[in-house]
Amino acid sequence: MNATNTATTSTAPKGKVVLAYSGGLDTSALIPYLENQGYEVVTAIASLGQPGSSDIDAIAEKATSLGATASYAIDMREEFCDVACVDAIAANGMYENKYPLLSALSRPIICKHLVEVAHKEGAVAIAHGCTGKGNDQVRFELECKALDPELDILGPVRTWELTTRNSEIEYCAAHGIEIEVTKKSPYSIDENVWGRAIECGILENPWNEPPADAWVMTVDATEAPDEPTDVVISFEAGKPVAVDGTKMSMLALITKLNKLAGGNGYGRIDMIEDRLVGLKSRECYEQPAALTLIKAHKALESLCLPGDVLASKLKLEHDWAKQVYSGLWYSPLKDACDAFFASTQATVTGDVRIRLYKGSATVTGIKSEHSMYDFGLATYDEGDTFDRSAAKGFMDLFGLPNKVWAQRKIEAAADMPAAPEDKPEVVYATEETAVEQDVLV
Repeated sequence: MNATNTATTSTAPKGKVVLAYSGGLDTSALIPYLENQGYEVVTAIASLGQPGSSDIDAIAEKATSLGATASYAIDMREEFCDVACVDAIAANGMYENKYPLLSALSRPIICKHLVEVAHKEGAVAIAHGCTGKGNDQVRFELECKALDPELDILGPVRTWELTTRNSEIEYCAAHGIEIEVTKKSPYSIDENVWGRAIECGILENPWNEPPADAWVMTVDATEAPDEPTDVVISFEAGKPVAVDGTKMSMLALITKLNKLAGGNGYGRIDMIEDRLVGLKSRECYEQPAALTLIKAHKALESLCLPGDVLASKLKLEHDWAKQVYSGLWYSPLKDACDAFFASTQATVTGDVRIRLYKGSATVTGIKSEHSMYDFGLATYDEGDTFDRSAAKGFMDLFGLPNKVWAQRKIEAAADMPAAPEDKPEVVYATEETAVEQDVLV
């Protein structure tokens, strides 16, 4: 939506700035702040499946009421699922091999739309509400710059004088901006359809167990149903396409698995994370669908891909996750990894059955027309087609380098001169024994 406002700035105009707007206190305070810096503010609101995102038109109207001259409400859910989540599944995108990338996965989609709005509006800059301590500042700035190196990127929250929540509230009050202030949540939360990231408050002490109220997408495992839930996920060329035989969009599929897995207590992660800015932080994540889909995808790949491809892919998966985490979605290395992953996914088609039960997800069956599993080669029973007569020659050739190395080691040891015999212990004479031993004391 677009709307106009007649608010004026108090300094010389600097041009338009596109603000990534959430409707919260920080970005609401940024609207008059940027205006006072001489910018005309245009806001862009992203709907990614977070609570309240269905009300993005109302958030956009709020932005114009606060002084934005135009406000864009953009539903990015389908694009996020079809592009970012599909790519993440192909890459089995787990940061530090612990959690499926979450916030970092949404930023490239948001930045793409921010740059598009900037171009449409003729803006000179993009602004965000990130602090100087987190990873998101890097993602917003690097990914926007990768899409348009000429745009300025502003991060006022890193440098402005509004260092506390109360000072921001007072600033808004002084500028006639009505903000609905509620009791501050003890946590800092970022969420979308792919999951929730929870930090701060009591979680800052790694010894503290996460309180029950930190989790909203998953039930406690002890309170999960006593009967397991079996679910079959179907893939085509590495992309999930159906649940229990019913084809659906990626958005619908992820939403369904969030409910199924979360309802069985599966999807919680509590970890120490190495941030890009150099510090360690305690992070909790809720990602029922993401964890389930990556587990199923890995299982299907193990059936359909050769071992050497799986080994090489595992190394590149780590590189891919680090690139995306570090705000380098639009980068040559990430593009090259995507091309490799795409080439591996052609045969990753089939079904995976997963049993969800009291906080666990267990693969109980895999099938594919492209399966590399050959019963005749694998069985030790009737129908065995493995040629055992080839085993001896295989071992002779496979072990040849090691055999030669061992022979040379033995030969080298034989050619070494014998170690000198131990010298007799030196005994220093005393005056009483000096004459006897004919030595000088």
